[in-house]
Amino acid sequence: MHPDAEKLLWDAQQAADRVARFTKGRTLADYEADDFLRSAVERQFEIVGEALNRLSRVDPATASTIADLPRVVAFRNVLAHGYASVDNRIVWGVIEGSLDSLRAALDRLLAQP
Repeated sequence: MHPDAEKLLWDAQQAADRVARFTKGRTLADYEADDFLRSAVERQFEIVGEALNRLSRVDPATASTIADLPRVVAFRNVLAHGYASVDNRIVWGVIEGSLDSLRAALDRLLAQP
């Protein structure tokens, strides 16, 4: 693993863990009604995507083991650059459908010697 890879994985892991913590026990309706929560979640997803985008440049072999990495990066780009068109249902769908598997992949990679 490239020396910078571990830091980038750690950054992504911490941000993904924050999203899980921020949204635990919440619903889509809660998410839609709370500007602070939406802002916090979107920012953490931007961090995840940016860290993994950088990982793909410094350590493509490690990055290739993360399922859907290109989609994670594309999602980050929508949040950062297409913020006016962000659909809360899509963000919530990512939280419910993909966040746990991403966190598991990051945990697995960081646990490797």
